[in-house]
Amino acid sequence: MRFILSLSMVAAALACLPPATAARKGEFIAYIGTYTRQNSKGIYAWRFDAATGKLTSIGLVGETSNPSFLAIHPNHRFLYAVNENNTFEGQRAGSVSAFSIDATTGQLKLLNQVSTGGPGPCHVALDKTGKWLFVANYGGGSVAAFPVHEDGSLGKASQFVQHAGSSAIPQRQNGPHAHSANLSPDNRFVLFADLGLDQVLTYRIDQVKGMVTPADPVTRIEPGSGPRHMAFHPKGKFAYLCNEMSATVTAFSYDAAKGSLRELQTISMLPKDFTGAKGAAEIVVDPSGKFLYASNRGHDSIAVFSIDSAKGTLTAVDYVPTQGKNPRNFAIDPTGAYLFAANQDSASVVVFRIDRTTGKLTATGDKLDVPFPVCVTFLPVRQGK
Repeated sequence: MRFILSLSMVAAALACLPPATAARKGEFIAYIGTYTRQNSKGIYAWRFDAATGKLTSIGLVGETSNPSFLAIHPNHRFLYAVNENNTFEGQRAGSVSAFSIDATTGQLKLLNQVSTGGPGPCHVALDKTGKWLFVANYGGGSVAAFPVHEDGSLGKASQFVQHAGSSAIPQRQNGPHAHSANLSPDNRFVLFADLGLDQVLTYRIDQVKGMVTPADPVTRIEPGSGPRHMAFHPKGKFAYLCNEMSATVTAFSYDAAKGSLRELQTISMLPKDFTGAKGAAEIVVDPSGKFLYASNRGHDSIAVFSIDSAKGTLTAVDYVPTQGKNPRNFAIDPTGAYLFAANQDSASVVVFRIDRTTGKLTATGDKLDVPFPVCVTFLPVRQGK
């Protein structure tokens, strides 16, 4: 889950800030994580005015290796990136980097890096207090928790959990492949989607020690689906999972007391007549809770669904070309007005305006030139440090 703030989360976070650092309404910095191949150097940024749609390039703001997924601290002073590599300090592991954010320039300053304990870290998320950070290691099929210090730096892992098992398709599922860390709305649980196991594993969070304890039952997904990323409905009653290998979305009711999921529906992310390669990537519920969006690689589109507010089920609305290849990730800006689609293999992030009535997308004509973009996340612009 790339880290996307709902309007209610933004409001809650800003309420805790002193007046001198209040955000300018509708002004953000869009940070974009990349794979550092060829001419890519790390994390890039743009200033974005949601009131006018104006975009201004800041350029490279943090040079680091393969910062594929990003998360911003609730206090908006720090940014974290998984370094999606297979070795770190001579060990078979990736790393996660902590950065401080210059509130005026948007530039990032490296605070430290720590090992994720397993190779190929692909996703990072912070709990809502900002005290604990969670990482999913795709290559190693493991998950880890880390303490966040007062200065924003990271401590060594407070816990490391190795998943075990396999599923229906040996070419992709001969072992575990943890793919995302997803915090429950009440911050009591973290749910890890594991593509290799066809499972969502729920862990209860110990807020004092940063440890996680398995919560029963494990949610089992249709064999061969390959669960990837999740999104909760703003009201907290429903959750949605995109399944990479089957290119489907599974809708669940969510039991907040147990941290458990109950399947309501599984629906295709593709038009009925599509027969090409498929691969779901990202899933986001818009801040209003009326619409859900999911990205298709192969079809190179954003699937648009309406959400039944009472039942939590989905109805297909549209399939919108992303105007590029391999839309790895996308994000909706915190105002809910725009969607930024990251086309990894076209070196572009294409901007769409969201129709708040129908949920449909219309390209604005803005295209950001970014080499190998993977993740987009937004930081409210402040009036001071």
